[in-house]
Amino acid sequence: MSQIRYVRGDATAPQGKGVKVITHVCNDLGGWGKGFVLAVSRRWPEPEAAFRRWHRERAVNDFALGAVQFVRTTPYVWVANMVGQRGIRTGGKGVPVRYEAIDAALEKVADRAAELEATVHMPRIGCGLAGGRWSRIEPLIEQRLVERGISVTVYDHD
Repeated sequence: MSQIRYVRGDATAPQGKGVKVITHVCNDLGGWGKGFVLAVSRRWPEPEAAFRRWHRERAVNDFALGAVQFVRTTPYVWVANMVGQRGIRTGGKGVPVRYEAIDAALEKVADRAAELEATVHMPRIGCGLAGGRWSRIEPLIEQRLVERGISVTVYDHD
């Protein structure tokens, strides 16, 4: 069985040939301005613009925890905006990560990756500003993606 491949590098410059889906976690407030999304926005304007529009029009679309928006940035690269955190981290003790939402979103990513015959690339999703633990997220990736035969690369930034 395949496994998650860990590399050092930039998840916005995914390695390998073929179609790639770059997956990351967004909040349910429509905020886009800290963390990995800044690297995404530096490379392509479309994912941020699409995310903000998706949030703004949430009364008439599927924007919610567990939802995913797929944005094509080049002929071979898609960005998956996964809504996997409730709010943002504040001074309190709670963390915004929602593991069940990330799990639901990863299932949608797996379906799209299979449809596109794509590989999936990501930073350690949910573990930065969302406050999650990799020991809880890694098994979700293995179950939803790897066990379906989808190649996953996780990037640790230099």
